[in-house]
Amino acid sequence: MSVILKASGVQKSYRMGKATLHVLRGVDISVKEGEFLVIIGASGSGKSTLLHILGALDRPTEGLVEYEGISLNALRGRKLDQFRNKTVGFVFQFYHLLNELNVLENVIAPAMAGVGTLGWLAVRKRTINRAEQLLEQFGLKDRLRHKPYELSGGERQRTALARALINQPRLLLADEPTGNLDSRTGSGILESIESLHRAGQTIVMVTHDERIAARAGRVIRLSDGVVQNVNSSV
Repeated sequence: MSVILKASGVQKSYRMGKATLHVLRGVDISVKEGEFLVIIGASGSGKSTLLHILGALDRPTEGLVEYEGISLNALRGRKLDQFRNKTVGFVFQFYHLLNELNVLENVIAPAMAGVGTLGWLAVRKRTINRAEQLLEQFGLKDRLRHKPYELSGGERQRTALARALINQPRLLLADEPTGNLDSRTGSGILESIESLHRAGQTIVMVTHDERIAARAGRVIRLSDGVVQNVNSSV
């Protein structure tokens, strides 16, 4: 498998008044196409910050992140927007669904944002069909017109997962996707993620849970902003 995403010497610091908070202290990792990689660490270890940098939601203070040899640090404007919209799908712990939109509308929103009004007319039917297929795949066929506040936590996260996949991203980045769910519901979300991986999806997920990490193909342990070890299992 070829490396499609690589971080080299990544540091991230924040000014806190007169003090400087060092969150990442020189992280080197690579992600191979088709792998399921988990970054594990305690709260405050820097794992979510690292995930956001890998997905170009944030920029490193120092260091380099490359996607297929292209520096994400150098992307600006439309190219940066396209990378976030087309190449990466994001799943967050707290779903980030829009309550004013129903389930179907939430899922198709990234596709609409990526093409504009005129472009949407050309892809509308195909995109809605794909959204409906994804929602059926995740057991939400009967929830298309429901608003997020009418769903259970598991249903909200499955909606968020469908939204992340609507543009057929090369990378799926998941930030504690089961952290707000009970163990049974969370296990169902993990089974969906594992199924996506078996179908060839490249996945990077962060968690603090050893049991979740044990289900990944490869594990990176992060502590105090530094990679402690890299294993094929925990």
